[in-house]
Amino acid sequence: MSLNREILEIARKARETSRVLANLPTAAKNGALKRMADALLQAAPLLKKANSRDVASAREGGLSAALIDRLTLTDKVIRGMAASLREVAALPDPVGEVTKMWKRPNGLQVGRMRIPL
Repeated sequence: MSLNREILEIARKARETSRVLANLPTAAKNGALKRMADALLQAAPLLKKANSRDVASAREGGLSAALIDRLTLTDKVIRGMAASLREVAALPDPVGEVTKMWKRPNGLQVGRMRIPL
């Protein structure tokens, strides 16, 4: 399989999975986010090793120092990514939240609710 097809397949699977995840209960979504944070920390050595190859290719390709800096994964960056996932898990789940409600002249109540896209 070519790299382009492989990336497209990964993106397709991610889109399908996102639809399933969006409709899970809050506890399941938060649990998934926390497990992703744990997995990031556990995989840090492997991620940094793969990243070093990416950074070397970027340098050889003449990428600017600023872009290489953004590309580079360090322990601090990986810990920050994990912390961000945990922060998102700690936020209130907006799915199902009614943001506006009004009554029509005929008595029908109409509302605006946040839903997964």
